[in-house]
Amino acid sequence: MNVLEKITQLMNERNWNMYKLSQESGITQSTISNWFNSNILPSIPSLEKICEAFNITLSEFFSEKKNICELSDLQKQVLDAINKLPKEKQKKLIEFLK
Repeated sequence: MNVLEKITQLMNERNWNMYKLSQESGITQSTISNWFNSNILPSIPSLEKICEAFNITLSEFFSEKKNICELSDLQKQVLDAINKLPKEKQKKLIEFLK
């Protein structure tokens, strides 16, 4: 799998351009453009930011499966809120939900 092709595929699925990806990931547009123009692979930390922008995990990024579960906006909001909690409060929330 080509990493840059995968990024392009994910951008196309969302109708994003490099500017939008830059805004969502916090990576400068010039850096993203340089990857594509020079055929340079992004670093792992940059790829993590890209995945976060696409609301996917690194494992989902590298997965060959076509049936990756899409989260609803509400589900994304819930997960985002949970991820902002300290680990101890996350555990308490899980216990509460059980």
